[in-house]
Amino acid sequence: MKHALGIFWILYMLFFAIPFPMILYYSIKSSEPPVLTNVNPWLAVGILAVSILLWIIVLGGWFYKWIIVNFVAKRNVAHLVKHGIPRKAEILEAVKVSRPGSQYNSYELKLLFKNLVNTEIKQKIVVNDAKPQQNRFEKGKSIEIRIDNNAKRTPYLIPAGSEAGINILTIMLISLGWLTVTGLVTGYYIYSYQTENNGMGWRFIAWWHPLILCPAILLFYRGIFSYFLNRIFNGRKGEAELIKLKGIRTTARLISADQTGTYINEQPMILFKLEYEDEQNQIRRSEIKKIVNLLDLSSVKRQTIDVFYLKEDPGRIAFAEDLEEIT
Repeated sequence: MKHALGIFWILYMLFFAIPFPMILYYSIKSSEPPVLTNVNPWLAVGILAVSILLWIIVLGGWFYKWIIVNFVAKRNVAHLVKHGIPRKAEILEAVKVSRPGSQYNSYELKLLFKNLVNTEIKQKIVVNDAKPQQNRFEKGKSIEIRIDNNAKRTPYLIPAGSEAGINILTIMLISLGWLTVTGLVTGYYIYSYQTENNGMGWRFIAWWHPLILCPAILLFYRGIFSYFLNRIFNGRKGEAELIKLKGIRTTARLISADQTGTYINEQPMILFKLEYEDEQNQIRRSEIKKIVNLLDLSSVKRQTIDVFYLKEDPGRIAFAEDLEEIT
């Protein structure tokens, strides 16, 4: 259900990013044709340059996200196997998640181990079992893992001896898809020029032309999801993982919990003000914003809450219960 809902919203937003600006532009143009002789040619060239730059950013971002990121992940796994910090992890739970007929058996493991500052944490990971005859991934057993020393590269931790591969066929198909999109954009530039220039070059292009509106809206979407939503959910990407892998656990006193006035899916955002003591016996105060389920509002009345804080920056904290849900 969540997957279908996600596809719906992607298609919904794409409609307003691509077809809708085109429908609007050509509807207005057909009713009020522009007078190209009054357009400054240098302004048109500037708008064209901005349009090309925006599409380069959009297509470059897609190329990285669809293709390059696979090679980066493979490199990161190889680096982690060689240089990662070793830890012994106990398997608390092991659930088989692979489908029948899959090439490998896949398991979701819940592990208990010490993080980079020797605080015990629980972490869920998904592994592919290439050697099922060894029965390595069973509840109660232990495995060796490797943790990224800086908690910056993804994946942040992997089982020792892991190997990463690239499915060449998949990469070729994705590359073909990217080239198709790039070809469509290039074709639209050619189509627009041939059908709209009226012997006046690029003077027809304006700030509301789809060639500039479409990439601008797509970049706006990217900004919303990469910045605004991340800020709402308390911090930049990777912040929670960093605190979990390099943080120290302690019990904080709840000073206050007040609504911020923001609601996500009708659930209120609460500003928690906390006080806790770090390993240097210094009293620290910090704040966390969190979306709280209406059925769990009793949590704001607790006197104490377990948190993790960064050893090198004690002001950066996260709720222990939230970190346990990270996979």
